[in-house]
Amino acid sequence: MVDIVSVELGARAYQVRIGAGLLARAGAEIAPLLRRPRVAVVTDETVGALHLAALRAGLGDMEMVSLTLPAGESTKSWPHFTHTVEWLLEQKVERKDIVIAFGGGVIGDLVGFAASVLRRGVRFVQIPTTLLAQVDSSVGGKTGINAPSGKNLIGAFHQPSLVLADIDLLGTLTPRDFLAGYGEVAKYGLLGSADFFDWLETNGPALAKGDTALRQEAVRRSVQMKADIVARDETEEGDRALLNLGHTFGHALESATGYSSRLLHGEGVSIGCALAFELSQKLGLCAQEAPSRVRAHLRAMGMKTDLADIEGPLPDAEGLIALMAQDKKVLDGKLRFILARGIGEAFVTSDVPRDTLKTVLEEALGRRR
Repeated sequence: MVDIVSVELGARAYQVRIGAGLLARAGAEIAPLLRRPRVAVVTDETVGALHLAALRAGLGDMEMVSLTLPAGESTKSWPHFTHTVEWLLEQKVERKDIVIAFGGGVIGDLVGFAASVLRRGVRFVQIPTTLLAQVDSSVGGKTGINAPSGKNLIGAFHQPSLVLADIDLLGTLTPRDFLAGYGEVAKYGLLGSADFFDWLETNGPALAKGDTALRQEAVRRSVQMKADIVARDETEEGDRALLNLGHTFGHALESATGYSSRLLHGEGVSIGCALAFELSQKLGLCAQEAPSRVRAHLRAMGMKTDLADIEGPLPDAEGLIALMAQDKKVLDGKLRFILARGIGEAFVTSDVPRDTLKTVLEEALGRRR
């Protein structure tokens, strides 16, 4: 069975199709979008080795050209962006053609940004291959690359024409990569659905062990929540900022670790969610039990929950706050945080005393000793 979630954006509305076996019929799924039977695929070395042949077979008689980039966060950079755009031009990709982003969040963000500027905008299809990309980065139209001063500071809003989330692809992820994506899944329950978080507490372990039906349901519910928010606030003027729960902390930690394998994005989000609830409790916004419950579930799933879980050196509290100040959510020079009044009750605020933030970070750094 395939679940379909619609992202309602008027003339730019599109479907997210979620289910097993979608890669094998990618040609039939994509064909209605094409003016000519030809697609340009961009992937990375890891995904290419595992799945590119299957995608080629799934496209049937369709002509496919492909570019394979290095795997890893460092690929979201000007050199690889330039390479991708120039390759697409060499392939004579036209405005009415389709570019396929075939990979995780790095490839989806990079290729979506390339599509947004190529010939002033060509259409693209997301085929996300990681849990993180299926529940978050492939939906909503945020595209971009990183800058030396911060993550995702260069980019554009460019919605895909279709998203194909094949649940079978999740079976080839390492446990670490799967759990990194689960950080984004848990985020949805924490920001807006106590019922979903309850469901995750019950079903998370079986989901992590490989239950396909539970994985599909987790992806569907996550995508539905994101689609509803994006339809209300496409360009993050209001409600969409809630999707950044944990990200103000997480992005700073990714920067502090050099966007390296020391800390994956979803791991940063997991730690960031725990810290956001801890900060909320310090400010008297939520009960003391809330951050404990957040950490308990994430730990039960085998995930990173604290700065003590990050190997190697980190900046001091002032250094981390300085990295947060580079976040693109800064407004009028003030840091914006997504805090919570309880599980499923997140809100956006710039009213966070610096001293309290520093105390939370100092205590977290103290737990590393």
